[in-house]
This record gives sequence, C-alpha cells and structure tokens, in this order.
Amino acid sequence: MIVNERMVTYINSLDRGNQGMLAEIEARARQERVPIIRREMQSFLKMLLALKRPRRILEVGTAVGFSALLMAEHTSPDCRITTIEKYEKRIPKARENFAASPFGHKITLLEGDALEVLRQLSGAYDFIFMDAAKGQYIHFLPETLRLLEPGGVMISDNVLQEGDIIESHYAVERRNRTIYRRMRDYLYQLTHTEGLVTSVLPLGDGAAVTVKEEEREES
Repeated sequence: MIVNERMVTYINSLDRGNQGMLAEIEARARQERVPIIRREMQSFLKMLLALKRPRRILEVGTAVGFSALLMAEHTSPDCRITTIEKYEKRIPKARENFAASPFGHKITLLEGDALEVLRQLSGAYDFIFMDAAKGQYIHFLPETLRLLEPGGVMISDNVLQEGDIIESHYAVERRNRTIYRRMRDYLYQLTHTEGLVTSVLPLGDGAAVTVKEEEREES
C-alpha cells in the first residue's frame, strides 16, 4: 500500500461508484480475482476523460473489458476505443461484455501480442491507457509514443509496484527484479525524454500521466 489504507478507504467512499453492468463486471472480477483498475484510478480516469474529451483512445491490456467499457461510458458518442489483449482465456469474456453493453459498438478488440499489434497500428490517438504487463511497458514505449498525437495524454497504471520501486535492487524479490529494473527505466524515460511532460502520482499502485507536447512555433 503506497498511501495510507485509511486514507484510500475514505477517498474511495466519496466516489459514486458504478451502476448497472459496469458494477456487475467489477464485482465479478473482484470475486474471481481478475485484475481490474482500482476504484481510485477509476475516479481519476473519469476526471481525465471529462477534461480531455478524447476522440480516439488506445488501451493496452483489456482483461475482461472493464476499463474499456468504463471509458466508453464516460466519453462522447463519437469516441472510438481500440483495446489490445493477448490472454486467450479472457478475450471471450471481454467480447461477451462488449456485446452486452450499450457502449460496445464504440470498442474494437484486437487480439495478439501487444507489441506486434502496436507495430501494425497507424494513425494517431489522443488518449492512451497502459494497463498490461508492467515489465513490457518499456518495450511498448516507442510505439505508444509514435501513436500518441501531439497534445495527447498517456496514462500508465501500476508503475510503483506496491512501493518496491523505491527499494534497493537487492531488497526486491529476485523474481521481481527484472520488472523492477524495467519499470525504473520506463519512468526515467517518461520523465527525461524531450517533448514529454510526465507526473508520477502515488495513486492506486502508482500512475504516470504523460502529455506529448505540441510543436511550438518560432516567434
């Protein structure tokens, strides 16, 4: 827990929560231990969507489709969402959830390895949500930045590894050290690459909010 648990509980108590199908998917996912975005990230995401009002969203990591449907519900009718998932056992459930939702027509699910799919995509997205395998974020970065339009926003979820990110390499469990090293590299790239403005927030399991700066006209 990065932030005091009592504080998180209080903040989450202020959230109005989800209704209808989204609430059902959320409850079922928690019961079956399917990873979905935390309540505080949900609130933050809804606020950013209201602020940015994106028209083309790219999501890396669909799971059962909860976050894609959350974004679909809280964006304009003409917004379109492309989401990528490779875990074969979750894809049918995501498709079932999309088909049953009144917002499913806004979502396109692409199956396969995220890096391979990203390399095949073209065009520009004004909002990208990264919520896949944390150890792969650094490998996705060149493609997501290529696809993010100037002025676009990218949200990277789960970047602080329950606080492990600040520990010594030797204090991290051996099986997590590769992810730890790659995530530290990823956060460094986001915060030190020219043309990007990034804030890393202790929200949920950590979130990085990145804006790709627009080219400035010389005066």
